[in-house]
Amino acid sequence: MSFDLSFDLATFATAFAVIFLAELPDKTMFASLAMGTRMRPLYVWFGTSSAFLVHVLVATAAGSAFSLLPKPLVQVVAAALFAFGAYTLLRGGDDDEDEDGAPAKRVTGLWPTYLTAFTVVFISEWGDLTQITTANLAATRGPLAVALGSLLALMTVSALALVAGRFIADRVPLRVVQRIGGLVMVALAVWSLAEAVFG
Repeated sequence: MSFDLSFDLATFATAFAVIFLAELPDKTMFASLAMGTRMRPLYVWFGTSSAFLVHVLVATAAGSAFSLLPKPLVQVVAAALFAFGAYTLLRGGDDDEDEDGAPAKRVTGLWPTYLTAFTVVFISEWGDLTQITTANLAATRGPLAVALGSLLALMTVSALALVAGRFIADRVPLRVVQRIGGLVMVALAVWSLAEAVFG
C-alpha cells in the first residue's frame, strides 16, 4: 500500500479552512488562552504545536485508529488535567506582588511550560472533532496536503489564543487574570467531564 505524498493546494486550503473553523470554539483554544496569561506564550506555543503535530501525524497516517481508545476515559483524564490547572491558578494568588507592591513576573522554565502545554493539548485533543476531521480528509484526499493544512490551522489558532492571552495579561492585574484563568480551567474540566458522562 503506497502513501500518497503528492501536494494539492486546494486540498491544503480546504483542510486549513475546515480545521481552523472547527478549532476556534474548541476547548483547546480556551486552554491555550488561559495558559498564555500565566506562562511564556512562546513556550506554550511550542508545547501545543508539538502535541498538534503528533495528533495530525496519527490522524493522517493511521486514519481512524485513535477511535479504538475509549473516549470517556480520554475525557476523564482531560478533565483531571484541566482541574489541576485550575487548582494551580486559583491557589497562587498570594505571590502576585512583590514587597514594593509591583506586579511580580512569574518566571516559568521552558521544559515545565512545554510539558504542561503538550500534555494538556495531547490529552484533550485525542479523538477530538479536529482529529476525526483530519483523518476523514486524509482518507479521501492527499494526506500530505491535509496534514500540512490541518497542522498550520491548529498552530495558528493556538498562536491567536496566546496573543490574546498575553494582551489581557499586560492590561489586567495579575491576580484578576489568575482568577479568570482558573475559572476557565474549571469550566473546561466540567466540560470534559460532561462529555465523558453524556457523550
